[in-house]
Amino acid sequence: MAERSDRAPAPWRRPFLRWLDAVETGWAVPLLIACFVAIWTLYLAIAYAGGGLHPDTLEAWTLGRNFEWGYHKHPPLMGWVAASWTSVFPPSDWSLQLMSMVNAGVALFCVDLVARQFVPGHKRILVLLLLMLTPAYQFHAQRFNANSVLLAIWPLATWCFLRAFETRTALWAFAAGFTTALAMVGKYYSIFLVASFAFAALAHPARRAYFTSASPWISAATGLAVLSPHIYWLATTGASTFTYALAHANGNAASSLIEVKNFVLGLAAAMGVSAVLWVLIAGARLKQFPADFAAMSPGLRLLFYIAIGTIVLPVLTSLAMGSDLPSLWALQGLFLFVVLIVCGARYPIERFYTVNVTVFVIGVALAAVLVAAPIHAVYRNNHGYEEGRNFYAPAANELTRQWRELTGEPLSAVSGDDSLSFATAFYSPDHPRYARPFEYQYKWGLPRKTTLDRGWAALCFSDQDSCGKWLESVSGRAGHFVKREFTVQATLWGRPGVTRDVVALMVPPRDNSAAPASTANEFGASRRPAP
Repeated sequence: MAERSDRAPAPWRRPFLRWLDAVETGWAVPLLIACFVAIWTLYLAIAYAGGGLHPDTLEAWTLGRNFEWGYHKHPPLMGWVAASWTSVFPPSDWSLQLMSMVNAGVALFCVDLVARQFVPGHKRILVLLLLMLTPAYQFHAQRFNANSVLLAIWPLATWCFLRAFETRTALWAFAAGFTTALAMVGKYYSIFLVASFAFAALAHPARRAYFTSASPWISAATGLAVLSPHIYWLATTGASTFTYALAHANGNAASSLIEVKNFVLGLAAAMGVSAVLWVLIAGARLKQFPADFAAMSPGLRLLFYIAIGTIVLPVLTSLAMGSDLPSLWALQGLFLFVVLIVCGARYPIERFYTVNVTVFVIGVALAAVLVAAPIHAVYRNNHGYEEGRNFYAPAANELTRQWRELTGEPLSAVSGDDSLSFATAFYSPDHPRYARPFEYQYKWGLPRKTTLDRGWAALCFSDQDSCGKWLESVSGRAGHFVKREFTVQATLWGRPGVTRDVVALMVPPRDNSAAPASTANEFGASRRPAP
């Protein structure tokens, strides 16, 4: 049937076939990726219409407001990307949702750079379509953080390494070193990609030609040069990012085995829909897999070794160190296996199947936008999120209103619950700075007296006991303050939703003269718990 359809396609298939004809002329892949970015950005806009941004995205934006060569929890790439984006686009929900999906779109484009090294035509499209059916490029991508920022960097670094290994030219060696270093300043988990490159080069039959050339040494020197500012930052700041990373290595043999099992099962589940579709496409031709594997081209064999390394090396490390190993840490490497399976098949794939998968992908996307997104938005408006993101914007705006009413000045510094603090910095029209040093992010330390004297505010949800106790401690240090409790309500397209109580502590600037005359009485009254 597939061959007959390719010879005499149905009328509705012909526009898709003309699109597949244009893969090699250069516009088919960009069109696919642009449509993907547009429709899934629309999904995010609808599904999270009343929900606000994820705390990880708000944290990335907060980090990027102050350029550094490193940050307390993670290397700096996610902060740099968010800061660069909002230097052009406004800080708003739609803007950062678009940023997240553009990052996913760039990732797919970089995957295509790898795939085109091995196959022409519509097989390249099939690689991208199968990846679009994994959760990595939509749901994982929208939570922009140190994991999702690697979606684009890993395939780009892999492409550059493949070219450097094959050509052994100085330009590609430099590119491989630069992009690999960029992956490392995205997240230290990328050490497994770097180690996989080394493992693949050593395991490949052409290893002698590669290691006796200048290519690997140019790459290593370039990578170290690019990383040197971050290495200097680590050396002069106490390497807190390493401390944070090592905090995940506190398990034992039994817990490590569970982590490894969940890691493998999680990645398999992420690939489940794509795997089923590939089985339907290949059919009886799956029996050719051993012969196809044996006849794999040198380039694909190099990619195979990289793919194995990105799975085996984290597993061995987890077993040896007792470290955590969530499968979401490895989602950016799924493209390696899809490229291997599709490009390693030596038999031709009928365009009939590529058109069918395209229609399926379109159907999934439309169902997500038209059905799933509104249902998700309505449900969350009525039931809320565990992290409270429904209330971020209303809490930020209410705190800003009360602060201006109290002081007559813009809100300049905010702290308290991290998610509320990041959200207030983002959603408040004053865009106050996040006032807690990141090295104390998970310690309820008291702010400096000078910080309080300049003017400062903090927010907690009223049911957060540790945050509430911290506010009491701060109020004792501040001396003059206003403590209020107010209720915020989620809204969706004008419909009221779930409510939650928020506690605010406001410490006006010492030299403030614009505060209302009733301020002194209010300070005294605020020492009692808010009703």
